[in-house]
Parts: sequence; C-alpha cells; structure tokens
Amino acid sequence: MEGNIKLLLPVVMPVAAGIVVLLYPGFRQVRKSLLTMVLGTLALETVLVGLALAGEESLRLWQLTDAAALILGVDGVSRLFAVLTVGVWLLVGVYSTAYMEHEQEEYRFFGFYLIVLGVLLGLDFSGNLITMYVFYELMTLTSLPLVLHERTKEAVAAGLKYLFYSVAGAFLALFGIFLLLQICGNQTFTPGGVLTGMLGAGVASTEGAVTDSLVWGKEGLFLTAVFCILVGFGAKAGMFPLHGWLPTAHPVAPAPASAVLSGVITKSGVLAVLRVVYFVVGPEVLRGTWVQQVWILLTLLTVFMGSMLAYKEPLLKKRLAYSTVSQVSYVLFGLSMLQPQAFVGALSHVVFHSLIKNALFLCAGAVIVMTGKTQVKDMRGLGRRMPVLLGCYTVVSLALVGIPPASGFISKWYLACGALASGTGVWAWLGPVVLLMSALLTAGYLLPLTIQGFFPGADWDKEMLKLHAGQVSQELHWEAAAEDRKKAEPSVWMLAPILVLTAGALLFGCFPGALIRMLETIGAGVL
Repeated sequence: MEGNIKLLLPVVMPVAAGIVVLLYPGFRQVRKSLLTMVLGTLALETVLVGLALAGEESLRLWQLTDAAALILGVDGVSRLFAVLTVGVWLLVGVYSTAYMEHEQEEYRFFGFYLIVLGVLLGLDFSGNLITMYVFYELMTLTSLPLVLHERTKEAVAAGLKYLFYSVAGAFLALFGIFLLLQICGNQTFTPGGVLTGMLGAGVASTEGAVTDSLVWGKEGLFLTAVFCILVGFGAKAGMFPLHGWLPTAHPVAPAPASAVLSGVITKSGVLAVLRVVYFVVGPEVLRGTWVQQVWILLTLLTVFMGSMLAYKEPLLKKRLAYSTVSQVSYVLFGLSMLQPQAFVGALSHVVFHSLIKNALFLCAGAVIVMTGKTQVKDMRGLGRRMPVLLGCYTVVSLALVGIPPASGFISKWYLACGALASGTGVWAWLGPVVLLMSALLTAGYLLPLTIQGFFPGADWDKEMLKLHAGQVSQELHWEAAAEDRKKAEPSVWMLAPILVLTAGALLFGCFPGALIRMLETIGAGVL
C-alpha cells in the first residue's frame, strides 16, 4: 500500500460501521443506540470526506501487474460526486430515522445503508478502470438489500430484476473493458483520455476517426467495445434498453432507499460512462463516429420515453421512477454531445437532479406514512393538510420542469446551448426539441398533484362527507370533513431534510456561479 491513507478512511469507516450494525444484537433491541450509531457515522463520514478531498493525493491499494492495480485518487470529478454523495446520504439518513420507525428490522436497512455509502465513495475515488469496476459491482450487491428490505413477493421480484439488469449491464461493460485494455494498455484515468494522447496529430487528420496505427486495423471491434461499455454502464443510469429495473424497484423499496437509488446510485452509471469517455477513450476519438450517433439516439429516446411513461403512470413513486429514467438521460445526452457547454450542463444536472429527485421521493414517502395513499388521484386536497410539504414538492417540481430561477433551468439551458453548438448535424436541433417536449411532459405529470392538492375544487367537501357517510349526524359529517382538512405535517426529522433539499434546488438556480465555474474547469481539462 503506497500513498495517503486518508483516502481509504471514508471508504472503510462506513462499511465497518454498517457491518457492526448488522451483527451486534444490541442495535436490534435499543433503537436510540442504533440511531446514534448511524447519525454519528454519517457526521464523521462528512468530516473524513472533507479531509480526503483537501489535496490531490493518490493511494495504491494493491498491484498485481501494471494493468491490474487498485488505485484511489482525487480530482475534480471525485470532489463533485463525493460531496454530492455524502451530503445526500446525510440528509436522507436524518429523514430515515423517522421514516424507518414504521418499517420492520430497521437495523438491517441502516446497516446496508452505511455499507453502500462506503462503496459509493470508493467508486467516486477510483483512479483507474479496474478499481472503478470492482466498486461498481460491489455497489450493486450491497444496494440490493435496500430494494429487498420489505421482503414481500413484489420486493423479491423487483430485487431480482434489479440484480439481473445490473449484472447483465456490468458484464457487457466488462467485455468492452477487456477489449479496450488490449488496445490502450494504460487504464489510469487521464483528463482528455488515454487514447487521445496516443492519437496525437492523427486525430485532426482523420476528423475524430480511430486510426489504423492505434487499433491495428480493428476500428470496428474497438468502437463496438466502447459501445458495449456505454450500454452496459448505462443500465445503472436507466438508459434504454436496460432501464426496466427502475420503475420496478422504486415502488417496493422504502422511500429513503428509492431516494438514494434515484438521486445517487443512478449517477454511478453516469460516473462510469463519464470516466470511460472523457478519461480513457477521449472525446476526440469518439467524435463523429457511429458510436456517438447511436449513443445520442438512445439518450433522446430514453428522455422522451421516460417522460411519456411517467405522464401515464397513476402510482406516485412509479411516476417518479419513470421521471428518473428520463432525467438521468438528460445527463447522458449532455455527455454524448462531447461539447464544453453540454458537458457543464450534464454535470450541473447531476447535482440538481439529485437534490430535486431526493426531495420528491422523500415527499412521496412522507405522504405515504401520514396518509397511506399511493395513487396520485387519491391525494386531492393534500395541500390543506400538509401545506409545507406540498409547497416543497411544488418548488422542486418547478425546478425539475426548468422554470427559472430554479436550478433545473440552469442545467437545461447549458444542455440546449451545448447541443446547438455541437455541430452534430440533426441532433444539434433535435436534442433541444426533445428536451423541451420532455419539460412539458414533466409539468404534466408533476404539477397536477400541486393543483389538485391546493385547489381541490368546490365539491371536495361534499366528497369528504360521502367518505364519512357512516357517521350518526350531519354535525359529525362536517367534523369528519374538517378533520380531513386539518394540518398534519410530517415530523421535523422528515421535514427538515426536505426543506434543505428544496432550498438547495432553489438557491443553486439563483446563485449558480461557483458551481458552474468549477464544472467549466473540469470541462476545460477533458475537452
């Protein structure tokens, strides 16, 4: 082991804490001790991540050959994803202390919740392809119990589907990685790509095509390998055709698990794609190839398809899951443009979508706990009982639609401008058109809950009376209707993280300068 050990601590500490939570019987019997352990670990993890990100150090954990080594390192991308991961994990962890009180065997949820955090940070800190792939596979295995938590028939079926899609995608990516390593040899992440440096002046002469000298006359095999990697890692990001696990897993998982699955774990697929395209292959190598063209097509197809399916879905959590299918492909679309502005739009949408979608799933979980309602049509008049909660839902919904000054407008503006300036032919204008259509559909599937929640209509009181027709007098009818309108917000432990996420989604839109400058610096290093 060579290098700075402080890079390993944020990975090992939550994993060790999670194992202790799972194995020590005391945490099953004393809830206060369990929550103290979990919140203390999350707070300490925040400090450890801050220390790890303070420098540019690297850590070589293990090495068999030059091509087979486990390396951790820190760069701009690591900082972005690590801060996002630990921040979201802390907020959702606070929310979970109240939400999981209504679930069975919460110690098991919290144990794996901590383990997944450590694995995700290992993925964020990965310094080469082998290390990233190891943590990528570990993330699938350790996050599976979060989907299976309730252990119902539906949960088991959803967990198996999640495992099948994830493993199939990972094996497809592994096939591509093996071929890729035979070409470039060097698998250490290099800004701009390892292969771009090997191509040198040959890139300009071939307009981005892969040269014979690089792949020894096997350009088709090389591009096929890259395409396999994109589709394989795209499975975790919910990109068509391996998107089917998302709408199945979210409705059966506890709301905190759905939140991190949608807001953070799907971004692990984005991170893997980002590393391969911009730090191994190189954007100059892919620009203008059939791989870029098909990749753009798949992302836009996923954006539109996910929005349409969300628009038609009556179950709230499943609607949000289809929304994630669509919105994460906004990020992949920006990356596929291979253009600086689109790159900034993609990474900013990683941050904004994570804040927004975590808030939406936490709102959905709070509604389920407080009312037991899961269908959108049953949530009419919700704003009368939970005005603060539905207000937060409304703000983050508007942010996801892209209404200024909320954050979603910033990322979508950069995506559209980047696409128009990309010089990718028909995709340069078709991309913004699809994004605009998706934004309209997003408003169509998110905002009706707000409208019906705050403005249920004049006949709502009469409908409430019918629900209580078994009461013995008209006076009691009106008392029952009044009870349905009584304010009943979630507990502060559930509401506070939602408020913080909502504030973040709004403030990043009002003051995006620091984040945009950081992303432009990252983009300048790879494009």
